[in-house]
Amino acid sequence: MFARLRSSAPVTPVITPEGVRVWLVTRYEDVRAALADPRLAKDWVTHMTPEDFDINVDPVQAYLDQHMLNLDPPDHTRLRRLVVKAFTPRRTAGLRPRILDITAGLVDAMADGPDETELIEAFAFPLSVTVICELIGIPVGDRESFREWSDTLLSSRGTREETRAAAVAMYEYFTHLVAERRRSSADDLLSALIAARDSGDSLTEHELLSMMFLLLVAGHETMLNLIAGGVLALLTHPAELRRLRDDRSLLPSAVEELLRYANPLNHATERFTLEPVTIGGATIPAKEWVMLATSSANRDPSRFAEADRLDVGRDAAGHVGFGHGIHYCLGAPLARIEGEIAFGALLSRFPALALAVPESSLRWRSSSLIHGLENLPVRLR
Repeated sequence: MFARLRSSAPVTPVITPEGVRVWLVTRYEDVRAALADPRLAKDWVTHMTPEDFDINVDPVQAYLDQHMLNLDPPDHTRLRRLVVKAFTPRRTAGLRPRILDITAGLVDAMADGPDETELIEAFAFPLSVTVICELIGIPVGDRESFREWSDTLLSSRGTREETRAAAVAMYEYFTHLVAERRRSSADDLLSALIAARDSGDSLTEHELLSMMFLLLVAGHETMLNLIAGGVLALLTHPAELRRLRDDRSLLPSAVEELLRYANPLNHATERFTLEPVTIGGATIPAKEWVMLATSSANRDPSRFAEADRLDVGRDAAGHVGFGHGIHYCLGAPLARIEGEIAFGALLSRFPALALAVPESSLRWRSSSLIHGLENLPVRLR
């Protein structure tokens, strides 16, 4: 479908599963340029009215959504600068030994279990959520609650009541956690964010709550879907799987290629036009939603030769899996470390890893944003 759109209608209005009209952009050149175009705004609370949405927006979810990914300069600039002070390269690099420990424990448990296992339940989800929970400072024992809330908020099928209940539960949880950290700090990202200062400025309570929401959902969802989708891609491309097993020096390039090829996200989070904007020859009126299909851009043959072919040795630099411009993913270095460790461990421990069911029987999550499997049954031996 994306190939047809890139060829015949690279910028075209579509209707989302929620019933909202958006302009879908599918070519690499257009998507990358639009990701950095200041005429495409993010702060819908400031610039949009309820009439602009065509849908009812829950106030609790709107409150949580006011994080830096949904803000424009100067607010975005201020928040990102504060977060960068807490989310340092040193903090990220320091997580490597712990990620290795978590990964080793999970593959040990899998090796001691039955020959067939569900890889998302046994590995992808517990690894991704444990790493982000420990980084932020969230009790890992609460991870199943986060999974349920995240699934509901990102689903295209959830009812308004279900979505609101998940948003309220997450809001109440983070309110309690932030208050607790203010009373007693710890060696975690939340405490660092509370302590972060820039010219006397700090994050407000609202900004802390919405930042926790962003870090938790984006942090574990991207990795969960990269691991599961990446493993599926490798298992369905046995020659590339053998190539990676035989040459582990390819792991860094393989992670970039799997981000490009498997695409944990279908598209970037929505933007809207502040004024009429021409993209790819199409003029989009003011106050219109724009959806940048990064998954289509990453498969555009005008940018990546034989774009529909998996190549673990490819130089996939320039892929837009982490976005581009001022909203480029802050967690990209952590995701790369986690991806290399996760894929390396699975390849080393389970040389005969294979799908346990036909690929056609696998189910994908109902979400316009998330490109993720519901299940991935595999044989280990």
